[in-house]
Amino acid sequence: MTSKELSKGKSFQNRTTGWKYSVWARYLLFLFLVILFYFSLASKLLPERYDIQEGTRSEVDIAAPMQIPNTKATLKAQEEAAERVQPIYQIVQLRNENLMTTLLDRIDRLNQDDQISSQDKIDIYRDEIPQRQKDFVSNFINNNRKAGTYSETLLEEIRNVVQEQSYRIPEETYIKISRLTSEDIQEMKSVGRDIVSRLMTDQISDATTARAKVAEMVSVSSLSKRTQREVVQELARLVVTSNRFYDEEGTKEAKVQARENTQTVYIKQGDTLVAKGEMITPEMYALLDENDLLKNEVNYWPQLGLLMLSCLLSAAILMYIQQFSGTHFKYNNAQLLMLVLIFIITIVLMHVTAFIQTADKSYVGFLAPVAVGAMLIALLLDTSLAFVCSIIIGMLSSIILNTHQGQIFDFELGFFAVLVSFVAIFATYRASQRSTILKGAIMVCLFGSIAVFTLSLIDTGDWNRTTTLYGIGFAFAGGVLTAILVIGLMPFFETSFGILSALKLVELSNPNHPLLRKLLTETPGTYHHSVMVGNLSEAAAEAIGANGLLCRVGSYYHDIGKTKRPIYFIENQNNMENPHDSIDPKLSKSIIVAHARDGVEMQKDYKLPKPIRDIAEQHHGTTFLHYFYHKALRQAEKAGVEPDFTEEDFRYPGPKAQSKESAIVGIADSVEAAVRSLRKPTVEQVESMIEKIIKGRLDDHQFNDCDLTMRELDIVAKTLKETVMGIFHSRIEYPEEIKKPKPTSPEAG
Repeated sequence: MTSKELSKGKSFQNRTTGWKYSVWARYLLFLFLVILFYFSLASKLLPERYDIQEGTRSEVDIAAPMQIPNTKATLKAQEEAAERVQPIYQIVQLRNENLMTTLLDRIDRLNQDDQISSQDKIDIYRDEIPQRQKDFVSNFINNNRKAGTYSETLLEEIRNVVQEQSYRIPEETYIKISRLTSEDIQEMKSVGRDIVSRLMTDQISDATTARAKVAEMVSVSSLSKRTQREVVQELARLVVTSNRFYDEEGTKEAKVQARENTQTVYIKQGDTLVAKGEMITPEMYALLDENDLLKNEVNYWPQLGLLMLSCLLSAAILMYIQQFSGTHFKYNNAQLLMLVLIFIITIVLMHVTAFIQTADKSYVGFLAPVAVGAMLIALLLDTSLAFVCSIIIGMLSSIILNTHQGQIFDFELGFFAVLVSFVAIFATYRASQRSTILKGAIMVCLFGSIAVFTLSLIDTGDWNRTTTLYGIGFAFAGGVLTAILVIGLMPFFETSFGILSALKLVELSNPNHPLLRKLLTETPGTYHHSVMVGNLSEAAAEAIGANGLLCRVGSYYHDIGKTKRPIYFIENQNNMENPHDSIDPKLSKSIIVAHARDGVEMQKDYKLPKPIRDIAEQHHGTTFLHYFYHKALRQAEKAGVEPDFTEEDFRYPGPKAQSKESAIVGIADSVEAAVRSLRKPTVEQVESMIEKIIKGRLDDHQFNDCDLTMRELDIVAKTLKETVMGIFHSRIEYPEEIKKPKPTSPEAG
């Protein structure tokens, strides 16, 4: 089997059976992503359940999966709070001074009635005065009951207390009352009313105490007659009652309010509910049952909900890749595997942060370097994909780092994660130096700190200066940690997956690289040729959405193998005889085709990435060396012998171009060499030559193993023509200028 057939068969096998392009491998990776999301969120959304029975000993330590209410302790705290409530008393003014006036008015009228004997008057006073006091209290209670001023229990309390503390006037006082004149009574009214009014201004729980003050107050009054003082003293003692009464309903309401105001007692997350070997009491069992920690009742709805959430997150990534794959570059399973690893690293970093985070120190969550995932995806895969994944990372962080009970997502941490991820992507967009990562980290630190400060200002109900400063400090530290991790992880991904990031490509394009310095010093012609091919291929690649920077850097190294035998390549033959004129065509062919293999070996020695080596190996594909083949035919014909070779012997060993970039570099390589061979190229010649080169390679099936389309080849041809016209403008004579007289301007031509 020929080398061409072997190369073609190997390439076909790689494309059809390689895991990188397997549909099953792709869906397996997404299934793994679903599993990753499920188990990374399960610890937060699905508490562990235990198979234990009441009255048995626990075989494991059971810790609270989250902050849960302690019902027993809360009830105890509520009862203690209710017991601490002091009895509630109401101050009720009965206006007792009015009763004093009423009694004296009645005495005045009755004493002036001469038709009634003194004994009858005494009998009337003995019955009527105590009754009027009782009626006064009863009327007050009835009036307030109708008005609804006081509760029924309070009104009954007033009746009972007044009745219990009622005062009995001595019998001899009634005799003295019957002897009072109208003038005596008029003097007694103001004094008696004043004494009662002054006594009732105080809070009186026991009327006996207030009544003890009456004698002193009467003795210092303006009354001069002994009878007046004695009667006023006894009437005042009768009239004075309590005005401070126990409010049973108010006290009960205060106790209820105290119970309601008692804060719920919680068992903190991580606290031991049941120790290993401890007997499961009914109270413990009830506590575990209340918080769904027992397996006695299987509930699959939370698991189903979490599974659906994991599928939705993975489907968002899958749909984006299916929709936009090919717009920027073609995703393969190796890149998807790298995406899964980036998610694993990011989620692990979140869980490590959550491990040191507590409910009262939720600001520790800002330490999580959530921007690592977005920055790695932007640098290694695609910027647009990084934005999509940033939103998913934000959702994951809002769940994993959430310390609030009763809610699935923590808006503040989710918003913070999305913001710093977006900032990281913008800061590292089209990064060309490793220092760009540090600049991006500074932006993450700055915007992360501003976000924390802004959120703390918005949350005015819980604003705390110390907490805010801690949050800003952790956000700043998270940005620094992001830079350290990205710089450390970039070489791992670049080496393990053969990923050529823009940063790595820019580093490889440095002229001080040992291979490029070797190319420049030993084969300056090839170096200049490589630079020109880089310009052409980059423009063509960017026109069709391929990796232009990869084409440029790959072009710099594609002919590095020529440094082993530089004089056998025409661009390095300055004022010297072509050595191919004096050697056998077969040897010439071996020397020419060897430069691709030699270049790959040299690049391996310097550990250049595989995509760069692939361009060096594939840029000629299995193309045919027409010149040396026909030279060998002429020599055989001249010698009169039958040729002992075929066309296959004068082809490059391949493989054919496996990527758009390799194919474009191969086209640009031929175009540059062809245009350079023209002494005075015209636009028509250049255009015709480019079309001829592309058509020749197309007819030779050199593009069978890459996914270049006919439309893309047309764009490549057009772009190469425009670029060549720009590069070689000083050498091209435009047809319309041939007939014009020779220009005298020094810029002409």
